[in-house]
Amino acid sequence: MKPLINLALAAALVMGSLGSGFANEFTKGVVKKVDAKAGKITVIHEELKNLEMPAMTMVFRAGDDAILAKMREGAEIEFVADRVNGKLTIVALK
Repeated sequence: MKPLINLALAAALVMGSLGSGFANEFTKGVVKKVDAKAGKITVIHEELKNLEMPAMTMVFRAGDDAILAKMREGAEIEFVADRVNGKLTIVALK
């Protein structure tokens, strides 16, 4: 029974790491607008593979104040976006 449990745990770890592979992929974009008061950033971006979204312009929430502070209109960025509490959010920035 114990080998079966170990096998199930190993399979779960492998599947979990495969599913999060896209989550760490950075996407290129250009900051179109920064609304610091609302904590939102409008970005013209390439395809977001982890969110299955084509290239477009859209509004994201900033994952934290440090990310928001680095944003400047017209800046070329590389970022990771994900859904956080149902909201599209920039969670990492290069």
